[in-house]
Amino acid sequence: MSAAPLAGRRILVTRPREQAEGLARLIREAGGEPVLFPAIEIRDLPQPGALLALVDRLEEFDLAIFVSPSAAHKALDLIRARRPRAPWPAGLKVAAMGSGSRRELERHGLRDVIAPEAEADSEALLATPALAAVQGRRVVIFRGAGGRELLGETLAARGARIEYAECYARALPRADAAPLLAAWARDGIDAVTVSSGEGLANLFELLGEPGRQRLRATPLFVPHERIAEAAARLGVRETIVAGPGDAQVHARLVAYFGARG
Repeated sequence: MSAAPLAGRRILVTRPREQAEGLARLIREAGGEPVLFPAIEIRDLPQPGALLALVDRLEEFDLAIFVSPSAAHKALDLIRARRPRAPWPAGLKVAAMGSGSRRELERHGLRDVIAPEAEADSEALLATPALAAVQGRRVVIFRGAGGRELLGETLAARGARIEYAECYARALPRADAAPLLAAWARDGIDAVTVSSGEGLANLFELLGEPGRQRLRATPLFVPHERIAEAAARLGVRETIVAGPGDAQVHARLVAYFGARG
């Protein structure tokens, strides 16, 4: 294999700006050119009173679950500022939706994080042994405003008492796609990566119809089969399920283009 397996390849990275650099760095190290165009913007909550009140009573919970790196980053920064003397209760166990969230928790000093080995979704976390027997357990789920309800609903059905801690909001970025589309027409884009169904929908909205036609004709790398199905409904011709993590996406890009010489 070439020492630069992505040499000459331009890869569109649409992760939120705060999460894009890891994948961009891996693409550069493989000889490719990352093109950054965030399709989701992470914003602070305009009225965080409910979150602050919950943080003040973390000792009431048995398990805290973080559904994304953004949830871990936003919540733990706030917790450390709000509770500087004892930010994390000694008996409060912690779980993460996937490896990216686990790394963010570990970066903040949390250990023994419960997380699925491979996938990064509610189904994979729910399948871990630690979340099988939660009868009577008090669980707080740190997440963005809204989102899937499967995790909380399933844990509640297993007998857990669930509360949600919404610690950020996702939004459609205020972005001008014209420079991207001009570069796409001039230099081409060899692959597009998206990190969620919401990111895919936002990207379609931001690109407009000429951009959508280019996107439909470009290999699209997604984290989950569910998002591949959404892409197919939007008319994308070739979708590759790569997994959620930066390393997984990088490996799948290298394998895909390596097979094409």
